[in-house]
Amino acid sequence: MESQTEINEERKRVLEKVRQLAPDVMKTVSDQLDVVYKEGALSTKVKRLIALGIALRACCTNCIVAQTQRSLEAGATTEEIMETVGVEVCMSGTTGLGESMRVIKFLEELGKI
Repeated sequence: MESQTEINEERKRVLEKVRQLAPDVMKTVSDQLDVVYKEGALSTKVKRLIALGIALRACCTNCIVAQTQRSLEAGATTEEIMETVGVEVCMSGTTGLGESMRVIKFLEELGKI
């Protein structure tokens, strides 16, 4: 079974290939991300936690791992991530619970729990 850390590393590797093969597209995406996740009425951390909830709902493996990592980088605590997971599970039911297991495994691999 592939670890969540391995999934994250592979995601980064492939994104770098996309940057090489489609630099204009990735520049546009990067510019959009810079605007969306900058500090504003909502902090970057809160925006990343929202994105994590959406990623869980979308059942997007790469998005879940990336937004978990980005939430941590933005200063989110394990408790804040788990509350985000709780809201998503409340909204999505058992599919949300199933996808949230990926977050737990990733946090375990990172030594956060």
